[in-house]
Amino acid sequence: MPNIYRFSNLIHALDESKGLTESGYTFLDRDQQETFMSWDTLRQEAMRRAAHFRKYGLNKGDRLAMVVPDGEDFVPTFLAAVWAGLVPVPMYPPLSLGKLDSYLDTFVAICSRAEPLYLVTPGKLQQVLWSGAAKVKSLKGIITTEELKEPAPAGASQDPAQVTDDDLCFLQFTSGSTSTPKGVEVTHGSLRANAWAIMRDGLQSEEGRDRGVSWLPLYHDMGLIGFVISPLMHRIPVTFIPTMSFVRGANIWLETISRHKGTITFAPNFAYALAVKRAKPERMKEWDLSQMRVFGCGAEPINAQVMRTFVDTFKSCGLKPEALLPCYGMAEATLAISFIGLDQTLSTDVIDSDRYQTDHAAEAVHVDSKKKLEFVCCGKTFPDHEVGVFDEKGTRLKDRQVGELWVKGPSVCRGYYKDPQTTERTFGGGWLRTGDLGYLVDGNVYVSGRKKDLIIVNGRNYDPQRIEWIVDDLPEVRKGSSVAFSRPGASSEELVVVVETRTQNPDALKERVSQAVTEQMQLTVADVVLCEVGSLPKTSSGKLQRAKTRQQYLDGTVGKEGTRTLGGNAEKVTLAKHVALSLLGRGKKRAQRLVEHSLSIRSMGDAVSKLKLASEYMQSRMKRARR
Repeated sequence: MPNIYRFSNLIHALDESKGLTESGYTFLDRDQQETFMSWDTLRQEAMRRAAHFRKYGLNKGDRLAMVVPDGEDFVPTFLAAVWAGLVPVPMYPPLSLGKLDSYLDTFVAICSRAEPLYLVTPGKLQQVLWSGAAKVKSLKGIITTEELKEPAPAGASQDPAQVTDDDLCFLQFTSGSTSTPKGVEVTHGSLRANAWAIMRDGLQSEEGRDRGVSWLPLYHDMGLIGFVISPLMHRIPVTFIPTMSFVRGANIWLETISRHKGTITFAPNFAYALAVKRAKPERMKEWDLSQMRVFGCGAEPINAQVMRTFVDTFKSCGLKPEALLPCYGMAEATLAISFIGLDQTLSTDVIDSDRYQTDHAAEAVHVDSKKKLEFVCCGKTFPDHEVGVFDEKGTRLKDRQVGELWVKGPSVCRGYYKDPQTTERTFGGGWLRTGDLGYLVDGNVYVSGRKKDLIIVNGRNYDPQRIEWIVDDLPEVRKGSSVAFSRPGASSEELVVVVETRTQNPDALKERVSQAVTEQMQLTVADVVLCEVGSLPKTSSGKLQRAKTRQQYLDGTVGKEGTRTLGGNAEKVTLAKHVALSLLGRGKKRAQRLVEHSLSIRSMGDAVSKLKLASEYMQSRMKRARR
């Protein structure tokens, strides 16, 4: 083991937290009230909650599903599972009652692959999740977070598990933006290597100087590894903002950075656009961003204009241009792959669009060229890691030749859980095949798109996000809610654009979309589809799912997710249905199937009568049980 690492693994870092009470994590609630947990408190919480897990007979290597929305519960519960040697499986909570059916389908699919023995969730959520949990054969039951807060059970061990570099630390299920979610096997060794690469090689963080601020979901790699695990292993305190608080009011992000004197934060591209859109001059006067060393941007394609606008907007708050840090990463590489240097400012590469689309070449052109594409520099990879560009035959390409980005090094994960065929295709031969298109220039990484999302029209390759960014800038189009893809045509593939909007003049908006794409991309749009806000399918990390949107378009169901046909009471009916099924899910499966069949909803009146029937049935069962 290289002696550069301060701790051998996450358990070791947590165990060495004894007595460290001055620093740790601060969790904000929706009312901005703070809960502080020191490193020592986190260690004690992990020990106590681990004893509860062991009381249930859970042993090293057993999987534990987690659906825990609140950070002050999620973090100690996750650390407790790792402390006990379990393999936590973080999963996103239901975000919309109207899409609860779709959520539970994903929940069942992930659990069926991971085969957890128990699910941890708050008591208020178990009433909904039981209807899905009852369909997972491996699950023995649900453990509530309320139970984990009780005193440690007598006789249950609180000792840390003994683990090696090759042992699984947790399963990180991919967001599924281009495919079905897959469980990435994050080992203790790959986690330690990537945490070091992020905090030391990339950010050059210093204990006592730096403080993280994050609103990112903790069930995803950037939030979990970037702001829980890596800071704990390097003693960097973090303030956590509830994700939904940011969604409801983006100003809370920069306000918290200013108030808590944050120095490091990360977010996807859309968050920077949203921060600019929501910022008000009268509030900006109160913000001080001068202490910020790093505004990291990753997790989705980076729009150069969004980055420039962000810097220009907040320079009056003391924001330094070199604080902006574009980066590249993915779950299969644990998290981070490349960063730009801390002393660098935003830089881009302007290339000839014709050469890129027809010859897979990134030929530099003058910034004023009419036929151009602009890509953001994502920097170089870390020491002991390597990034290469390869063609379809596996031949390594030279600088400025476009191909698939491959990665290797100690941060690369072991593979996909119980999926040897996909593991061999993705991780075989010592390289991680990322599925991302891009090129290198003097070791600097430029990401241009996803292989699976590539649109090919008349023999020319187009990256969908370039089209989507054009559409996003149009009035009446919801920011970050446009999807471009192709459909079969008579002689070639044809372009389709789907957008979310509240427009009162749909025909005019469709014309503006078509005209903008034609003028800027020289592409004809075969069809423009307008959908209600919030109706397009997204991943758990908030990314629009192009493949699923395309399939829905072909099926004629695009924009119809959720139970909108039931009107304003749809979400209540959906929730009531799953509460009923959850209660029955703890009983006989035959009874569950009976009521599940009776709850087929055809109309509002039908739903009410069916739910009444289910309620009466459950009451009769409870009376019999009391006798």
